[in-house]
Amino acid sequence: MQSGLLWYDNSTLDTTAKILQAAARYQQKFGVKPDTCFVNPQDAPHAATVQGIHIKTKLTVMPNYFWLGINK
Repeated sequence: MQSGLLWYDNSTLDTTAKILQAAARYQQKFGVKPDTCFVNPQDAPHAATVQGIHIKTKLTVMPNYFWLGINK
């Protein structure tokens, strides 16, 4: 992923809700739904898929940040 949307959310919502909110903003801004979200392993210790968005962990993404985009 070369570009995307970096979203910060330190609210008490669960990680899935945070990702879905960030994905909604991504789609509003870019007109397409993201297919990948990188998170810190502390936020989501296991890779998963949420409503078609592949959740991947990356140590370089700080806690409470979500990096969304299209993975080509």
